[in-house]
Amino acid sequence: MSARGIAILGSTGSIGCNSLRVIESLGPERFKVVALAAGRNVRILADQIERHHPELVSVDTEESAAQLKAELMARSVTAPRLLCGEGGLVEVATAELADCVISATVGAVGFVPTLRALEAGKRVALANKETLVMAGELMTRAAQKSGAELLPVDSEHNALHQCLRGEKRSEVRRIILTASGGPFRTRDKATISRATVAEAMKHPTWSMGAKITIDSATLMNKGLEVIEAHWLFGFDADEIGIVVHPESVVHSMIEMVDGSVIAQMGVTDMRHAIQYALTYPERFPSELPPLDLAKLSSLNFEAPDLERFPCIALAYRALETGGTLPAAMNAANEEAVHAFIDEQIALSDIPRVIEEVMDRHETAPVADLESVLQADRNSRVMAQSAIGNLAANARVGVA
Repeated sequence: MSARGIAILGSTGSIGCNSLRVIESLGPERFKVVALAAGRNVRILADQIERHHPELVSVDTEESAAQLKAELMARSVTAPRLLCGEGGLVEVATAELADCVISATVGAVGFVPTLRALEAGKRVALANKETLVMAGELMTRAAQKSGAELLPVDSEHNALHQCLRGEKRSEVRRIILTASGGPFRTRDKATISRATVAEAMKHPTWSMGAKITIDSATLMNKGLEVIEAHWLFGFDADEIGIVVHPESVVHSMIEMVDGSVIAQMGVTDMRHAIQYALTYPERFPSELPPLDLAKLSSLNFEAPDLERFPCIALAYRALETGGTLPAAMNAANEEAVHAFIDEQIALSDIPRVIEEVMDRHETAPVADLESVLQADRNSRVMAQSAIGNLAANARVGVA
């Protein structure tokens, strides 16, 4: 059996780098990297090209491509075919030799390439939750039409996939996503509102990129995951629960109709979920250490506080309303998170921006790709306006 071809969207990010570590650990007889797409981290990308020799690579801009060519020339490494922008991402996602596409870009940039990969019948190992939040209906429809497999890499959804394996849908009452609670789990509302970017970036159990770490601080990441879970597994909003579990040992659970609860547990390392998605339905030995149950002093669970973390309720509202509202919510959140990182607004302003955009958005059916992209564009404009007003008020001391 020949090695399975792998393409990675977002290869220089946390998930991308860990994916390459998993591929290396499993050996060249099982997987071969055929295409990579990254942003502007030229040095890390050059390292990956030198090590894995992909045939196709895409970067953000022509400037990044020129820098990458110079870096590879300095190392005497033959440059692969180089592309740029969204067109390059799409070519990587649909590369002929790619059997599996790892979608690990951050935010809406991965939306179109992931859709094209599904339309092309590729197995998609999905780590980009925004893709299903924006247009889960389009994604799942494309997968059904082409026969593509859609496997989750997010630790929570990967855990649910494992828990649901072999179970009858009619016998599962609900699915339960676990949340670490983020860095402000025990902070009061006033303290959260004054949080600095540095404080928000100190996640207690996971090491992730900036955007998802801030989403974890507001618990919007869990709201996004609720919508993602709906499209991946077919459960309605009232059949998807959230429980805060600060140890991050139980990654998610399912509750059966007879009251039994099945949980997936493991070490807090994304390589486990990545390997599962790459090798499914088989399992292979992992280089990760097993979970040492004897060292677990306790496992704690608590309900999320919707008053301190209003983003969760906004996400449930978006899912229940449907149509283009989840895309609007996602766009507003992305703009607000970037504004917080740039210190334009406070952490507590993020849900305010999202709610304002959702209130103003005219929800329409998800008819096609353009309807989603239009909702995304319009919502970003509205979010930027709301951010500008909040920033201006902050400068003149208006609460």
